[in-house]
Parts: sequence; C-alpha cells; structure tokens
Amino acid sequence: MRLQGMPLTLFAYPARTITNVQFKDHDLRSLDQVLLPRSMVDLLGERPAGQRTFVEDDNRGAVSPEPVATLDGVGFHLSVKGVGSAIDPFSSRPLDRHYAAELTNDPEVRRRFSTPMVDLPPEESDRLITGEVWLRGSPYGGQGMEHAQIALGVSERAHLTSIEGFLIAPVVKIALLPEPLQERIRTLHWYRKFRGPIVQELRLVPSNVRIYFHAKNTVGHDVANVFDTFGIDTEEKAIGFEVNFLRSTMAMLTLFARTLRQDPETSRYHGLDFHDVWLDKDAVLAPTGSVYFVDLEGIEEEAVDGGGVAEKLEDQVFRSLYEFTFAYEQMEQERCRRFGRVRARKAHFETLLREALKDDPYLHPRNGPYGLELEIRNALGHEGFFTTFPFVDL
Repeated sequence: MRLQGMPLTLFAYPARTITNVQFKDHDLRSLDQVLLPRSMVDLLGERPAGQRTFVEDDNRGAVSPEPVATLDGVGFHLSVKGVGSAIDPFSSRPLDRHYAAELTNDPEVRRRFSTPMVDLPPEESDRLITGEVWLRGSPYGGQGMEHAQIALGVSERAHLTSIEGFLIAPVVKIALLPEPLQERIRTLHWYRKFRGPIVQELRLVPSNVRIYFHAKNTVGHDVANVFDTFGIDTEEKAIGFEVNFLRSTMAMLTLFARTLRQDPETSRYHGLDFHDVWLDKDAVLAPTGSVYFVDLEGIEEEAVDGGGVAEKLEDQVFRSLYEFTFAYEQMEQERCRRFGRVRARKAHFETLLREALKDDPYLHPRNGPYGLELEIRNALGHEGFFTTFPFVDL
C-alpha cells in the first residue's frame, strides 16, 4: 500500500546508531544514518550521501510512502521521528532557514543559512530542528535521547510488535545527529535551551493514519477516505476491520494488567502505563484495522501498592475509553452508510466485542446484572486482583 501525504525530501548522512536487540541479526547497515531536512543540511555544511522522498507524518515525523518490511504478515513503512517542524511553536509563522537566522546569536550559523546547499521541490516547505526545550525531554522539531531510549526500551520488551496483545510500532534504531550539528542547533531557541543529546528514532509503522489528531488523514476527520485507502469495499471487510480495531484497542486499555509484575524487594506491583501519550494522536491504524501505538516515549512502568492495583486497572480503561468509543462510532457509521445495514447499536457492539476478545487471556466478557461486563485478569494470574468493569449497560 502506498501512503498518502505531502512529500518531504530528506538528505542522508552516516551516523552512529543504537540498534534494537531484537533486530541485531538483521543487516540494517543501510539505516546507520540520519535523515535531515534542507535547513539542517545548510547548518551541517556537508554534502549529503543521498536523498529520499518521504511523506509528512505528525508534527516532526516522516514516513516512507512504500513498505520496507513485513512483520507478522503486515507491511511496515520506515518512519523517522525528529526531522524538524515546519511551523513556529509560538505562532503560525513558517519555520524555515530565514526564520532560523533570526533566532540564533551565532554569526557562523547565520552565515550557513544564507545560501542553501541543496534545492527543494517548489511544492515542499522547509522545516527546522531547533534547540528549544519541548515536552521536557526533547527539542522542538527533534527528538531527545532520553525519550528515544524509553521508546527503544518498550520496543525491546515486545515480541516484534506485540506486548501481550498490545501492538506497537517498534523503534529499530536510534541515530545520533553529528555533534557539530547538535551544537549549532542549540543556538536556535526562543526561551529555553535543550542541552541533551539530539537524535532521531527510526521506526517501523503500518501506516500514517491516526485516530483524530496529528495527521491529515484520520478516522475522525475523514473516515470515508480511510475506508477507501484501506480498500474496505464489502461489509465483511468492514466487520473484520472493526473487530481488529476492538481487539487491539482493548489490549491498550488493559496494558497495566497484561504487564503486571511484583517487585520481590519492595512487594510493590509494576505495570506499563501511559504518560502524556494518547490513543487519538499517538497510535496509527494498520490496513487490517488493528491499532499500533507509535509514540512509545510516554510508556513507562508505574508502581503501586497492592491496594492500588484495581484502581490503576480502572483508571487505565477510563483514560482512553472515550477515544476508543469515538473511533469505533466513526467506523460503524461509515459501515452503515456504505453497506446499508443498520443494526441495534449496543447489541451489535457487544457481538463484535465478544468476537474480538474470544481468545484474549486477560479479558473475559460476561453478562452482569446491568449488562455486559468485562473481567480483567492479569499477567500474574492473581485472582485477588481480578477486576470487573461494566462495559455496556442494558
């Protein structure tokens, strides 16, 4: 499948990299590189080793339009996180090398921006990696090592793309920007300078279609285009798409339970939780309907006492429950528009959910006194922590 999006030309330079241990046996030397926008080529001052055309993805990302690998039967595209942003973070002004010359106090940096070393196609806008602190652990337009290492750690916990049914877009490599370039980037800031290492994440993603935010092609903005893009042209395909969506997002809503462990030294309970990342903007849809979490830098272990496990399980479900239901509703409404079979909302949803969870070891749907409820089990098999969550009321 060829991905839609605005074209983005990036220029390649050799780089030091850190490789995901799960990919050590693969020849990935072609990924030992950073991929820079035109303005960063000017700043580095060296001729690139090559160039590639990507399409825009998110505020600071790019993704290859064609698949580069197949994992678990799904085609994956190369994604680069940290390729610069095109818009000023404090206004709607374009963020290009002309603006960059105003930000820096370094005359050598201003000089490097005065004459571009390479040309861009006329339809493409320039973009910048800056030295402004952004979200604490990253520079605006780029990626920081701290966040990239968290994402890499989550990727290395997975069995390729799955952590107990929770699907991820794995980080394959972290690529370090050349040191001279990093120091010049640091001069480009508005208020606060980012002082950590500046890197890029090289990831594998199944698409650039997000749920609602941070993309031009989303379920929320144009679900009809999503159906067209993924070739959903029969009701059978639409039902399968919805079932896969439910199966994968329910795993996200119960990630803490799926990764629950007990620390033998402290007796506290640990599991993966989400911090400043969300289903609506930090996950993408595969052509199958399955949701893969992409921005892994906000997934970290949370520790609670035994008395707090049930509360954490419920909090994690509630945290993304609205986005989950919103996206399902868009898909279901589009199915009805296309194929004309309108079904009773709650009964149909319950049927699909039971199908999605029939082989899930952690979620057991059952009839409760008020409707459909879910028993949430856990990786420890600790029955004292089994939690009942009311999911669909009669």
